[in-house]
Amino acid sequence: MRDHVLVHAGKVRELYAPLDPGTGLPDETRLLLVATDRVSAYDHVLERPVPDKGAVLTQLSLWWFERLADLVPHHVLSTEVPEEVAGRAVHVRRLRMLPVECIARGYLTGGGLEEYRRAGTVSGVRLPEGLQDGSRLPEPVFTPTTKAPAGEHDRPMTFAETVELLGPRLAERVGDLTVALLQRGHDVAAERGILIADTKVEFGIDPGALGLGYEDELDWRDVDPDQVPVVLADEVLTPDSSRFWRAAEWEPGRPQISYDKQVLRDWLASPESGWDRRGDAPPPPLPDEVVELTRARYVEAYEALTGQRFDPRRIG
Repeated sequence: MRDHVLVHAGKVRELYAPLDPGTGLPDETRLLLVATDRVSAYDHVLERPVPDKGAVLTQLSLWWFERLADLVPHHVLSTEVPEEVAGRAVHVRRLRMLPVECIARGYLTGGGLEEYRRAGTVSGVRLPEGLQDGSRLPEPVFTPTTKAPAGEHDRPMTFAETVELLGPRLAERVGDLTVALLQRGHDVAAERGILIADTKVEFGIDPGALGLGYEDELDWRDVDPDQVPVVLADEVLTPDSSRFWRAAEWEPGRPQISYDKQVLRDWLASPESGWDRRGDAPPPPLPDEVVELTRARYVEAYEALTGQRFDPRRIG
């Protein structure tokens, strides 16, 4: 891409540094965040992309950032991006990202349900007896995980483990923020016919606030969130980072009707796919009907939440 240099290519996103027109050197304070149409499930990047997924995630995140700004600052600087990535990219502040996946759950399902059935807990948090798949929790819980290297699985963490890694003040701040973001998102979405069962969010800090560079060693236990702002980054409350359920059809005790990528997760876990997700083989290619249904659910979620017709090239 002209005037930008690739810094990192992740599972589904790519990061580029803008080049200074005078010196030709990369800008060390900003990044161009590009959401691709690649899709991941069960810690694998799938062979087939989902068309327009990157645009849905980018535009829905921008919509949410505006509605969450009173809770936490976000990383977006500008939506003026190169033409070839219009609608699916933003310029953002460069941050040091916390080494924890911050997850909050308002309903019991997925990996949380598996742990609950086995131990009566989720990430070590004791839950009431008698809950089912899809049950609403008495109150949302913070259930962080590790950030595993590519090809490895994230591992659930207890709050005590999070404190050991981040220190008590930062761990408490990001836990409170994650739960607050889920609660705000759920309240807004419920008015539009969507329940947000759980969500994953990413936080970072500006290392310059600590007198550090972006590559300097950082002990997260030294970060005081009252002195160094915690910034919401990446994406927020999208069909990739959250479970969206149709409110009118919510019924505990069975799998829920989803707006998110649960469609393709379900197919991969079904006998029809022939794939063992606990084995070493990569997932099989998604069939056309699964790709098309997943795209339709993403677009439906965007339009239901925002009240706007989806336009893949919408800017701002």
